[in-house]
Amino acid sequence: MDIFELREFCLSLPATEETTPFDETTLVYKVAGKMFLLTDMTDSRWINVKCDPDRAVELRETYEEVSPGWHMNKRHWNTVRTDGDLPAGLIREWIRDSYLLVVKSLPKTIRDEIRNAYVENNENR
Repeated sequence: MDIFELREFCLSLPATEETTPFDETTLVYKVAGKMFLLTDMTDSRWINVKCDPDRAVELRETYEEVSPGWHMNKRHWNTVRTDGDLPAGLIREWIRDSYLLVVKSLPKTIRDEIRNAYVENNENR
């Protein structure tokens, strides 16, 4: 998955915003102001995604491309190498899971609004 595919997929998720809050090369995708993915625009061979802590450990044990989140809370974030043998569909699944994990943590009114948009978005595909 290259940076263009990554960007297109992230921005297809409802209420997603693309930001560079840390420096001019660290690309951050947020939903309702909360991060769900980070990467480097100059080296997009890796992404950081939020993950359920138990699932994070399982993924690290199963896939050599998955490691504890670099510069992140290692309990809740994984770093995924995107230049290996992982199928793009699996990477998209983990990005979607990260997005939905963040949506789940939002206040109910915002969460419901985004979930409705997410369902509509998926029905129109």
